[in-house]
Amino acid sequence: MIEITSSRKNSITVTSPVLFAAGTVGFDGSPYRKLLSMDKFGALVTPPITFAPRQPATGPRVVPLPSGFLMHTGLPNPGINRVVRDYEKKWKRSVLPIIVHLVAEAPHKVEQAVQIIERSQVVAGIELGVHEQTTMRELSTLLEAARQHCDLPIMVQLPLYNAVPLGEVAQYNGADGLVVAAPPRGTARDTQTGRLIGGRLYGPWVKAQTLRVVGRVVQYAEVPVIASGGIHTPDDARDFLTAGAKAVQLDSVVWTQPHMAEMIATDLSGIDATRTTRTYVWQDDEIYSVSIEPPPTLPELPNLEDVTQQADVDAEWKD
Repeated sequence: MIEITSSRKNSITVTSPVLFAAGTVGFDGSPYRKLLSMDKFGALVTPPITFAPRQPATGPRVVPLPSGFLMHTGLPNPGINRVVRDYEKKWKRSVLPIIVHLVAEAPHKVEQAVQIIERSQVVAGIELGVHEQTTMRELSTLLEAARQHCDLPIMVQLPLYNAVPLGEVAQYNGADGLVVAAPPRGTARDTQTGRLIGGRLYGPWVKAQTLRVVGRVVQYAEVPVIASGGIHTPDDARDFLTAGAKAVQLDSVVWTQPHMAEMIATDLSGIDATRTTRTYVWQDDEIYSVSIEPPPTLPELPNLEDVTQQADVDAEWKD
């Protein structure tokens, strides 16, 4: 078992270090049950939930990019009361621990929301998502509000570019884990409408930036760090564990290559015991792993002295 939050009475323990990132498989994973073996993963983080209901964004929602895509959803959800009421029984039957991703709005909303979540008694923990413009003082206030009436483990999902300073504040104010990081924001032009669209960025290219930030946060973190961003192969995931992350969260790979997501979970869970050299190949829009054949054994090169002697013999014969 792997502890992904600080060690205490209600610490979250998982059987696999590979988790579903917020919103990737819905509120209970049911849309992906026929595509994935859910029991190979460690935990499920719900889509972002706000205190009150929120409507989806209007206009273009996804803009393709050279190595990924931009997505703008508006964080649609029916509000925390409705979500808990609709999914409480399903969460109780879930094969995976459920972590509720709570959008950190005003402190009084966070305070009320965590009480609703804790009363359900079927949730393993809370992932508090903070906005990229959240100040250190605001984060301190939000965590204080959450901690007042909640004994569940609370992880903080940090914005990528402010993860280092905000992580220290979160840890100091009682966070049980740090998620590095939320998908970064960006802007791209929608080719169909010609409009500039703002949203979250996904794709393999996010990994390099996230890996660097994870390494910096791990240097001071006294609570577990969970890496999230740009993980599309088992080697990507292993790089984050090497950097010091306790676990990883998968996002866009679940949508684009669900079989690869399961391969990552299988590989990191120790089910794939062999550690031969492998590579990843694109074919028919699907990425898969193949073993690399070792190079053929080359013949031994002749000794320089033998070559010289043979040259002398050849010269004498010609004479």
